Amino acid sequence: MQADEAFYRRYAGYVFRYLLSLTGNRALAEEIAQETFYHAIKNIHKFDGSCKLSTWLCAIAKNQWMVYKRKHPQTETLESLLLTAASAEDEAIQSDERTMLYKRLHACPEPQRELLYLRLFANLSFKEIGEILGKTENWARVTFYRAKEKLKKEIEKNG
Repeated sequence: MQADEAFYRRYAGYVFRYLLSLTGNRALAEEIAQETFYHAIKNIHKFDGSCKLSTWLCAIAKNQWMVYKRKHPQTETLESLLLTAASAEDEAIQSDERTMLYKRLHACPEPQRELLYLRLFANLSFKEIGEILGKTENWARVTFYRAKEKLKKEIEKNG
């Protein structure tokens, strides 16, 4: 039991941040993280060491997120989770800008969309993103840069 607790303490923050980047919801990320560790501990015998344990956990977390989305198709998306602003006017302006940015992010094709979410919202390194997505660190850097430049051009073009 102590080993399970140490395992959880070591990787819980990492898995939570990853899930938070996917869900945009702290409570939901915590719930799915619990499910992730339940499945990980139950299936630890299947871990073959071909990747880092954190990468394996993120794969389980992503699968649990997909299960949750299938069971709850009406779940709020990241686009609908807006931060509050100081005044009603500021909030309306920021809300429109944030909504437009989130819509553009959401419209990005996979895996660029997931990469952008992991970098911008989970603040993961390119190395961590590469491991999670099964690519190289360099691929993550180049793909992020290209996706970011494309978003900038769209924003400049369409306002």
